Amino acid sequence: MMDLLLSFRWQDALDIFLLAVLIYWGINLIRGTRAVPMLIGLGIVYAIYVVSGMLEIYTVNVLLNYLLDWTLVLVIIVFQNDIRRALTQVGSRPLFSPRDRIRQGQAVEELVKAVTYLASRRVGALIVLQHEVGLNEYIEVGTRLDAQVSRELITSIFLPGSPIHDGALIIQNGRITAAGCFLPLTTNPNVSKTLGTRHRAAIGLTEETDALALVVSEEDGTISLVREGKITRDVDAATLRTTLNRLLLA
Repeated sequence: MMDLLLSFRWQDALDIFLLAVLIYWGINLIRGTRAVPMLIGLGIVYAIYVVSGMLEIYTVNVLLNYLLDWTLVLVIIVFQNDIRRALTQVGSRPLFSPRDRIRQGQAVEELVKAVTYLASRRVGALIVLQHEVGLNEYIEVGTRLDAQVSRELITSIFLPGSPIHDGALIIQNGRITAAGCFLPLTTNPNVSKTLGTRHRAAIGLTEETDALALVVSEEDGTISLVREGKITRDVDAATLRTTLNRLLLA
């Protein structure tokens, strides 16, 4: 043990640190995406391959050996779009700063005003606030805006005459990134059948990511807050403001 400690270099410490950062970055990148079940499946296949070798089950072992030889190619083909998005995002996310905090606070205030206005007029809306898990795969199919969050812009997007009022509006780092985005609908059989497409899309997205979603119902003019696949209905402005500030600015 002493010999191991004496031979430990600062380069080894740097190597371990960089490896930990890469692993952490990779986990955050794939968390809540379709890559997770595939990686779990590959892990199970690899475990079967190891066990079959230990138990001398040769036919299964040989077949899995051929399959695993093509694993890297398979991953690259299936996830080529995800890999491209990941590489383009490297270094693009700014460090958290007081300036970001102020912008998030201003965005929350404008957002609360907007959804309250829409709810009072029973105009349907679906707004998503990105947290740590990226939403670029949904942004790419929408209309990019890159605009400051304001009550006027949000309400104009969701007015029935707007060409992008049917989709979701996505906010990243306190700015409106895109609108008219289509989200995955929940497949949870326990979700109430009375909920419309906007509510089901909000639940579906928050089941897969750590994003927050706000839904304004055009049927009854209520505001719903959706997080981790769970929906809180009929949220008033004060509660919404407090909750968003707590979740986004903590």
